[in-house]
Amino acid sequence: MIPNKNDGKTLTKNIYQTMKKSFALLTTIAASIALIACSPDTTVTSPDGRIRTSVALNEEGVPALTIAVDGQPLLEAPQLGLEADGVNLASGFSLDKVDAAQHDETWTQPWGENREIRDCHHEIAVRMHNTEGVSLVLRVRAFDDGVGFRYEYDTPVDSLRLTDEHTMFRFAQDGLSWSIDGNYDTYELPYREQPISAVARANTPFTFRIGNLYGSIHEAALYDYPEMHLLREDSLTFKAELAPLPDGVKARLAGRFTTPWRSVQIADRAVDLINSSLILNLNEPSKIADTSWIRPQKYVGVWWGMHLGTQVWTMGPRHGATTENAIRHIDFAAANNIQGVLFEGWNRGWENWGGNQQFDYVEPYADFDLERIAAYAREKGIELWMHNETGGNIPDYEANMERAMKRYAELGIHTLKTGYAGGFRDGYSHHSQYGVQHYQRVVELAAKYHIMLDAHEPIKETGIRRTWPNMMTREGARGMEWNAWSEGNSSEYLCTLPFVRLLSGPMDYTPGIFDIYYDRAKADPGRIQWNGDNTHCSIKTTLARQIANWVIIYSPLQMAADLIENYEGHPAFRFFRDFDADCDWSEALQGEIGAYIVVARRAGERFFLGAGTNADARTLDQPLDFLQPGVTYTARIYADDVNSPLRTAYRIEERRVTAADSLRIEMAADGGCAVSFEPVNKHNE
Repeated sequence: MIPNKNDGKTLTKNIYQTMKKSFALLTTIAASIALIACSPDTTVTSPDGRIRTSVALNEEGVPALTIAVDGQPLLEAPQLGLEADGVNLASGFSLDKVDAAQHDETWTQPWGENREIRDCHHEIAVRMHNTEGVSLVLRVRAFDDGVGFRYEYDTPVDSLRLTDEHTMFRFAQDGLSWSIDGNYDTYELPYREQPISAVARANTPFTFRIGNLYGSIHEAALYDYPEMHLLREDSLTFKAELAPLPDGVKARLAGRFTTPWRSVQIADRAVDLINSSLILNLNEPSKIADTSWIRPQKYVGVWWGMHLGTQVWTMGPRHGATTENAIRHIDFAAANNIQGVLFEGWNRGWENWGGNQQFDYVEPYADFDLERIAAYAREKGIELWMHNETGGNIPDYEANMERAMKRYAELGIHTLKTGYAGGFRDGYSHHSQYGVQHYQRVVELAAKYHIMLDAHEPIKETGIRRTWPNMMTREGARGMEWNAWSEGNSSEYLCTLPFVRLLSGPMDYTPGIFDIYYDRAKADPGRIQWNGDNTHCSIKTTLARQIANWVIIYSPLQMAADLIENYEGHPAFRFFRDFDADCDWSEALQGEIGAYIVVARRAGERFFLGAGTNADARTLDQPLDFLQPGVTYTARIYADDVNSPLRTAYRIEERRVTAADSLRIEMAADGGCAVSFEPVNKHNE
């Protein structure tokens, strides 16, 4: 269960009652900081005219910003700017000029939830300077789905030590929020549903609802800068808090620099946050000219057995990554329309876990014939994945990663999963400027060798996949493995994930466990309890929901995570064989945070739908108007058997449907539904 639950209906009623009062309060706040109107116009409005963002300077020359929707205040940033040793970056500014621009283009992704993305925004660049020779451009972009702003500094020094960021977010009134706690080393934390006023600190995305509006605070284009989380200043005001370096400095920067964007997504419906492309549109176009080698794929692999405790990462009787097991997985992939196979524990060094955390990223264990396996994978047309666990030993990995990637490319290996499951050396945190710089070095080096990346224990996703499209997917939340050795992830968690973590980008959740109760693992008398008591662990959803997660939890590298023997001969595994991880179009159709979600995706002429609910059984009517008009489809429905108490109970049904039809989705408690739509014929137009 998510702690600190709040009665949403009561809170919403109170929000309506205080709307007029809060507007007056915001006006008073604005007056109290003595905002001086700037000339020329420092206001920018979204293309549809609903979102209005205004910039001003107070009497101390400190920039501020306000955001209103439909004429009503949503939030303000009463103080903007940065702080550095020896240089005033925060105050004493005077307005120079304002450059206004409009932009409207449609750009194409090599992969993504949607092949085509429209970037339509209005922009102002508010140019200012202070008496100490510091020039600042506060760049603001207003989209129909939110606002982004960033700092562009030019200072009189060659380098500086950034000590703080003053950016604040003050909400006009209280509301509900969904977030994880702020932490500089992990995002694998439970979600909390709380009043905004009850949050002490939070990482981003920070999703909220105020009245009838939904929103989410995050950041975009995070490079050479620490991550931001939100630290409460008072009941409705949060400060941007930056992950520090060991000496307390937040960042070491050149005298001329640009920060990441601070973003605020805004929507009328919760699902429209998911459908927003704001984060991607705040990133630069691809720096990789030829992206033909970057291809989404489905994969299986040696992974889940280690978390269950039936296999291990190190060489020995229970070693998972052996030549024999590799050949078996490659054959399974080739027979089931699966493009890739992952092996964890293939390389020497796992015996050092908990010690010097030093791995060999080239030399395999003696029972894993890398060259033979790579050759066999090529013969079968299967992508072999390598796995590099660093254990947080960044200096050692950076000294060896080019040698490793060069070797992988020689073997025809173009997909790499990285891991950072350990504390960084010398007091550095994962989410500091040091961590951000390291993760980016890996992305750029991988691009040099035509290698796609799947990062676990990563830095947060901020849309850099647009600029570096070989950065395919990352973890960055509690994934499937938590179900193997902890209380696990609830169905409520899975109904929250799309509205918070997934707003930032794809996630390698590793879905699709069919052995819901771990019958095969529990029958193993030598099963290892390597991470606490796992004897009572199981999947907390139905099997149908596990299938639906392949659609709901977007990743261009999508795994069928269970032991392959649990898929062999299973009728429901047909969904994954038919599924395509390479989307052309996606839309979240309906849902509420923590309650339920329905998502549809198209790949070529086929469509796929995934639906899931929380602990409440639920029936939904879903119009199929997203299908192509004039086409009849065979809908193959994988649904809960709502008459059975077993989470493994499911039914498969086929019917003919068109875009004019509606689908009745019946889900058991913790359940779901997955549907594939295969075109039968096209009518004459």
